Amino acid sequence: MIEYYEPVKNDSLRVGIGETDFLPFIQKGYTLMLPENKEIKGVLIFLEDSKYDEKNRSSKQMYTQASENGFAVLSVSTEIPLDFYFSKSSMISTHTIIKEVFEKHNLPNENIFFLGASLVGHRAMRYIKFMKESDFKFQLNIKGIVACNFTMDFTRKWYQHKRDIRLNQIDLWEPTFINYLLETYLEGTPKTNPENYHNFSSYSYSDEKNENIKIYKDYGIRAYIEPAIKYKLTKQLRTLYENNSIDIVGFLAELNLAGNENTELIVLQPDDNPSTNKSAQSTWNAIQKDELMDWILKQTKK
Repeated sequence: MIEYYEPVKNDSLRVGIGETDFLPFIQKGYTLMLPENKEIKGVLIFLEDSKYDEKNRSSKQMYTQASENGFAVLSVSTEIPLDFYFSKSSMISTHTIIKEVFEKHNLPNENIFFLGASLVGHRAMRYIKFMKESDFKFQLNIKGIVACNFTMDFTRKWYQHKRDIRLNQIDLWEPTFINYLLETYLEGTPKTNPENYHNFSSYSYSDEKNENIKIYKDYGIRAYIEPAIKYKLTKQLRTLYENNSIDIVGFLAELNLAGNENTELIVLQPDDNPSTNKSAQSTWNAIQKDELMDWILKQTKK
């Protein structure tokens, strides 16, 4: 296990209009788990926060399976708390760390997989798009993506949060926080600046072109969703539209239309996840990691 994190910056970031709406910066750096006494066959990458996501809590769940099968696991964090990768600087920071880790530790640039739930998965999609559209000499040879229950359509997400705020039936910190960031960094709302929302989204139902789909059409894609319809209705008064599952299903449909036949959808049923708090992270926690590793190994042979 190798860790390197820079000292945390003594500063904070505004995340709302209130006097106390600030979040402190977090540590930029990485954690690398290397397989013991085995040749490295590939690398699993998680773009995790170093603090707010309880450092490496998703990647840790793959350490055993990865090590047994000769895979390294890399977790990378920028200094931005709850980073949505709005800025190029965040993605450049991530790319710089990844490049340095691969060079310093002689990691093979093959059989690269990005995995993650919630913001971890969203960052992966943003990073991949950024690299495809950039001219950096070092480019990862990405084999596949494991997408777990995260938002892809930020037009839908904005409307979801507008409804949450209007109804005022749940804790409004997240809806207020996310819509503030979206409106700030995407320079308006989906009504006033729809193209910025479409560009920021991996997939959007309201985007007739969905140009971003072609970025991911050559990768193996395994997607996990947990609709948790009854939970969201009773606990959050949310409808089917306020659900990440419809983003991912729409994304897979567009991938198939673009010619990607290497996609798979796994739907977790209520009995698959005993957690009483349904979230993107709890969906990831409930995934059968041995079976997921089997899928990853099959992808390396294609």
